[in-house]
Amino acid sequence: MSIPTLITFLVYLVGMLALGFAAYRITRSLSDYLLGGRRLGPVVAALSAGASDMSGWLLLGLPGAVYAAGLSQVWIAFGLIVGAYLNWRFIAARLRRYTELARDSLTLPDFLENRFHDKTRTLRIVSSLVILFFFTVYAAAGLVGGAILFEKSFGLDYHTALMVATGAIVAYTFLGGFLAVSWTDMVQGMLMLAALLVVPVIAIVELGGWGETIDRIAGQDAAYPDFFAGISVLSIISLTAWGLGYFGQPHILARFMAVRSSEDVPTARFVAMTWMSFSLLGAVLTGFVAVAVFAERPLPNPETAFIGLTQELFNPWVAGVLLAAVLAAIMSTVDSQLLVCSSALAEDLYRGVVRRGASEKELVWISRGAVIGVALVALGIALDPESRVLELVAYAWAGFGAGFGPAVILSVLWRRATRNGTLAGMLAGAAAVVVWAGLEGGVFDVYEILPGFLAGLAVNATVSLFGRPPRPEITAEFDRV
Repeated sequence: MSIPTLITFLVYLVGMLALGFAAYRITRSLSDYLLGGRRLGPVVAALSAGASDMSGWLLLGLPGAVYAAGLSQVWIAFGLIVGAYLNWRFIAARLRRYTELARDSLTLPDFLENRFHDKTRTLRIVSSLVILFFFTVYAAAGLVGGAILFEKSFGLDYHTALMVATGAIVAYTFLGGFLAVSWTDMVQGMLMLAALLVVPVIAIVELGGWGETIDRIAGQDAAYPDFFAGISVLSIISLTAWGLGYFGQPHILARFMAVRSSEDVPTARFVAMTWMSFSLLGAVLTGFVAVAVFAERPLPNPETAFIGLTQELFNPWVAGVLLAAVLAAIMSTVDSQLLVCSSALAEDLYRGVVRRGASEKELVWISRGAVIGVALVALGIALDPESRVLELVAYAWAGFGAGFGPAVILSVLWRRATRNGTLAGMLAGAAAVVVWAGLEGGVFDVYEILPGFLAGLAVNATVSLFGRPPRPEITAEFDRV
């Protein structure tokens, strides 16, 4: 174990806990705990959305995919950039305005219920259950990433590393809620970007320049530098379909709901897309140059490409800072996932269904208890050391994208959307993902988000069009937004 790396990690963790404690001191209500009182500035909202979106996948999963299969995996990054831009451009400002107008909705299930004036609470309950199912899997992916980091950095066994990672993430989320998550995400986002730019650049310099790097990589496999090697048009469509997931991610949509004003959205969009473009470029280059660096001694686990490069190229103090970026990526997403799950349990199920007269203080503590409960379930899923970050993320990302994506798009952009259409589409999209992913060997090698999203969109639109139209007060509210 490297003492300088350990010290760097400890300093970083203490800093994150200090931010969590500072947020704890000003968190008074459920709105504070779940949305930070809707007072995020555009830069904080943008970096928080980006950092909570990308997770350990950005520093572990994507570099690992490029290291294993070459630049043909870059189509994932392309799809994500397009999807994220469209989400910021067409959804963010409308959702910010609509959630405030629709009885100050604090969560996505809360918004869907209020948007369609659903007195049966069916939309709230079903959407909360979808969140709990897929986010628990998603959080497990983050815990696996944290375990890989501690395992490779400090020589801990997998299960011990998993416990350390879980404890670190849960602590400040439990304390400070949304403000703690957003403040830490901003710091973590800047650290992630710096690491992803520094590591591949230094690696290329050490290898003797870009030309030498390309020659070494081509010497391993001529297909590695080819964007189209070994993939069909259908495969490209499948990879770029990752971008569809953005429209249905509750932890990203929460940043839209929490931004200070819809007028701040253009600034936030510029910051978010700039950060995202450079971060994805760095992640792709990291996996790519790792092929050259480890040409003589291939990595047993491709998802350790970034970790391997930091340990190979930098002294322990610098490596500690860079490896803290991996922890930052993991923490910035898992904390958001735990918070959204706690909101589903406290706001959407406990106050919305079980105990409508619950006090603000009671709900905040129910939310904190839910953070621990969901973390324990995710921990159980992550106990398998053979788990792969990209596989777990892909499944959960598809579930949210197909389950909530069409519902969110149509609810804020289409006047004719109905409660029954939204409910049917949500169930169809989520079910299609589960069924498609469960088919042995897959179908046509197509990522399950594509059939799931199309199924959810088609069912939602069909049921809305041919069912009873929305009531006048619902369409009037839509027109005001």
